Amino acid sequence: MTPSTWRHSLRIRLLVGTLFWVVGTILVAGWGLGNLFRQHVEAQFHAELRTHLDQLTAQLSLDAKGRPQLAMPLIDPRFARPYSGYYWQVDEAGEDVAGATALLRSRSLWDVVLTVTSDALEKGGIHEHQVVGPQGKFLGLVERRVRFEDSPDGKPHTLRLLAAADANLMAEPVSRFNGALWLALSVLGAGLVLAAVVQVSVGLSPLRALQTALAKVRAGEAQRLAGDFPVEVMPLVDEFNSVLTESAAVVERARTHAGNLAHALKTPLTVLANAAQAKNPQGPELARLVLEQTGVARRQVDYHLARAQAAANTRVPGAKTPLLPVIEGLVRVMQRIHARREIAISVGHCPLELAFRGETQDLQEMLGNLLDNACKWAEHRVDVNAHTDGAMVTITLDDDGSGLDVQQRGSVMRRGVRADELVPGSGLGLAIVDDLARLYGGGVELLDSPLGGLRATLTLPTVQSGTTTAIATYEKDDR
Repeated sequence: MTPSTWRHSLRIRLLVGTLFWVVGTILVAGWGLGNLFRQHVEAQFHAELRTHLDQLTAQLSLDAKGRPQLAMPLIDPRFARPYSGYYWQVDEAGEDVAGATALLRSRSLWDVVLTVTSDALEKGGIHEHQVVGPQGKFLGLVERRVRFEDSPDGKPHTLRLLAAADANLMAEPVSRFNGALWLALSVLGAGLVLAAVVQVSVGLSPLRALQTALAKVRAGEAQRLAGDFPVEVMPLVDEFNSVLTESAAVVERARTHAGNLAHALKTPLTVLANAAQAKNPQGPELARLVLEQTGVARRQVDYHLARAQAAANTRVPGAKTPLLPVIEGLVRVMQRIHARREIAISVGHCPLELAFRGETQDLQEMLGNLLDNACKWAEHRVDVNAHTDGAMVTITLDDDGSGLDVQQRGSVMRRGVRADELVPGSGLGLAIVDDLARLYGGGVELLDSPLGGLRATLTLPTVQSGTTTAIATYEKDDR
């Protein structure tokens, strides 16, 4: 399996993550439970030895010669069976407790004497040791020192009492428990992994249903994602259905514009057909009529096609066009087009990070119309600036021309209306710019310019630091 598969497969990542957690949890649980049981067995083992040591202490006494004796045998029969694994022993130790001599032993020791390293014991204190016992087996041992001050022989005696048991009696239960524990945890782990596989399969089943619904939409069997999806998936379904709805609206707008275009072309084409079919056509008059009506048809085609293109582009996800390169490119074009008039076009403040959320062609269409219009009406100077104000970016274009009064500003925004018939133009430039801007959620506004002419403001979506709106200003040939 390649690393790419690991990274891009949600199922594998979920299963691998669950497997790691299950294995880690089982290992920690096994280690913890094993330690707890071992500590419990060790505590029980030494508690039993202390019980035997207490019984030995209770039954121990001195005879007339000062020798230790038991009032009665210990009740556990294992002390009487040779090498049974349970042993006791009584040593006499001097005041310096440097040496010890076995005075009494359990029958289970047979002919073996337990050797325990001497250490200082407080009166009544108990120490634990591990020593080698009969048949070379390790023994767990507890010891206590007992002092008889008033013995029958009149001498004080210090005795060391030992109780021991085979260490295997402690290790074997722990080993059996650990075996059963790890077997149970392995079964539990296998069950958890199986449950994780089932859970992942069931949990991801809505995605398979979503894939099926998408396939139906793609195949044309459905127009929307339909199905019973979990609440966690419903936001995704709703968003996708919104995209489908918007796409359908884009298609519908395109169809409407196509119908408008056909209707707009019908009248001039009919006039051309009637003129061409006239019995006594006048050559010059017919030529003028044909040129005029074909010009009208061309302008209508350009207008409606621009709207249709923008309607399709406004919903293109991820579209991003930097403003400054487009502005500078258009300025260079306009300087060549209007070279005879020697118009000074300057680009002032325009940060590089400002960008238009849309297609480059649409931005060039809008700004090109506005900039060309400004150059046509300017006397000597056109200034372009851009700045951002919160979530908005403002790009302004000012000219030093004659400007427009308030009444004219509203009329030139309508299709086919021109401020001056002597200036070349179709009367559709500002209408196209306004329609395109509105399709993107913006608009065009005409204001007074500080240079004495006109300032046009174009509002468009922007892509800058997560914002979604921008403003730009220009103007074209529609005055």
